[in-house]
Amino acid sequence: MSQREWAEKDYYALLGVKKDASESEIKKAYRKLAQKYHPDANPGDARAEERFKEINQAHEVLKDEKKRKQYDQMREMLESGYVGFGSFPRGSRRIRVEDFGDLGDIFSQSGYAGGFEDLFGGLFGQGGAGARRKGADIERQATISFAEALEGTTLNLSINDSSGPRNLKVRIPPGVNDGDRIRLAAKGGTPPAGGQPGDLYVRVNVTPHPFFGRRGHDLMLKLPVTIAEATLGAEVEVPTLNGSKVKLKIPAGTQPGKTFRVRGRGGAGAHARGDLLVTIEVAVPTALSKESRALLERFAELQTESPREHLRDGEGDEQHAGD
Repeated sequence: MSQREWAEKDYYALLGVKKDASESEIKKAYRKLAQKYHPDANPGDARAEERFKEINQAHEVLKDEKKRKQYDQMREMLESGYVGFGSFPRGSRRIRVEDFGDLGDIFSQSGYAGGFEDLFGGLFGQGGAGARRKGADIERQATISFAEALEGTTLNLSINDSSGPRNLKVRIPPGVNDGDRIRLAAKGGTPPAGGQPGDLYVRVNVTPHPFFGRRGHDLMLKLPVTIAEATLGAEVEVPTLNGSKVKLKIPAGTQPGKTFRVRGRGGAGAHARGDLLVTIEVAVPTALSKESRALLERFAELQTESPREHLRDGEGDEQHAGD
């Protein structure tokens, strides 16, 4: 990974951990996020794939004690405003690569000390012509609904810094996940004269839906059906996110856990809408009338096949539960 990525990305924020997080805390956060954004769990979701790559980059640096120390030094230097090399005065002398200890190892990989100047010249557009401090980065929280996260939305955020209050429109892309962090370059704090504005980071909180779930751009729903509907087959109405309903045909003999795909009824995607994934759950009645109980008992008498037939082939003595 390049030095530019080290300078531009907050790896601690990507993993959702504090800067003084322990090695075990970093590993735990990484595993949780890697499982959430793994391509196998989000087929066809380009945003999730990119997020997965960023999480791996962050973990690759922070799990290594030496790399983490170098990364922390670079971030501290950026925040302090040192953005030039060779021509930036510090007291009565100029800053050299050697002044930053372990950071020299990073730039030696490029084969020349000018790699550092190239890095900051590219980031701040000034080469080694002098130091220009960057304005402070600002982070704000924004809470959106489940539907807004799936479809995308535009928020109005109020920012108040040294330049006074201002309002910003922030576009939240479709498919954003709870906890995602959106960066708006140069929309943060006002810089000193001649400097560049800081960045604005928007941490997104998504309100969960009472019965829908998400997997990438696909919408997920657990649909309860009766024993009779699952056994005999039925056509049932299924809700969608926009409030309309679609009819789903359930074949006779449908087993619990069977998932049906209703195409085009999910969230907005880059090229096409996601699908609605409906998973069948059989609702077992907890209260029966005398007539219903009698009918079920009669059904049990007529039922000759056992669903546990395949379990009788094993060897071993019979033992009752609790013995």
